[in-house]
Amino acid sequence: MTTTRIETLSLTDGRELRVTIAEPDSAVRGGLVVLHEARGITAGVRSLVSSLAAEGWLAIAPHLYDADRVHGDDIRDQVSKLSGDRLLEDTDVAFVWLGQQGVSADRMGVVGFDIGGTVAMVVAASRTIGAAVTVAGPGILEPLSEGLPALVDVASDLTCPWLGIYRDDDSEEVSKLRDAVISSETASDVVRFDVSSDEAWTRALNWFDAHMR
Repeated sequence: MTTTRIETLSLTDGRELRVTIAEPDSAVRGGLVVLHEARGITAGVRSLVSSLAAEGWLAIAPHLYDADRVHGDDIRDQVSKLSGDRLLEDTDVAFVWLGQQGVSADRMGVVGFDIGGTVAMVVAASRTIGAAVTVAGPGILEPLSEGLPALVDVASDLTCPWLGIYRDDDSEEVSKLRDAVISSETASDVVRFDVSSDEAWTRALNWFDAHMR
């Protein structure tokens, strides 16, 4: 498995952003910003970053919390503090880093899981990149925090091809999200099945392959 490493990048506001990075052993197909789940940078997130690198993607995962991992009641507290402006600043830094490695904007993508999936759609409605994938992103009808929009409210603003992958039991809210993205002017799709399945992984990779050439 491709190894990961942690680097610290400087932001324009004086903050420092820790990122987990994995680089392909062969030619780079493009760059993917990976947005973590509610618990932070878990072993599963590091494994995902590594797996994407093994597929040929230069992968970078910003640490969106001050702490790498959170537990118990701290999870809800961290999620309630999420700010759209700060999250966009953090993902912008990751995109700049990818550009410094020679990845063009049309070959940059973002993929997020859980709260990271929510942020991935916000990014897809705010930045011009190659493609985006959201896996089980909450906050569809009601915002996750005061600093984030509900996903249905940004669906018509999508500026890059976006794929939403949700569980079968998320039917009513996901149906409303599907209806909302129809009004966007870019390619979009919402699919529902077991998000832990190989099919979901394949669908996400195929989305990036199709839209980031």
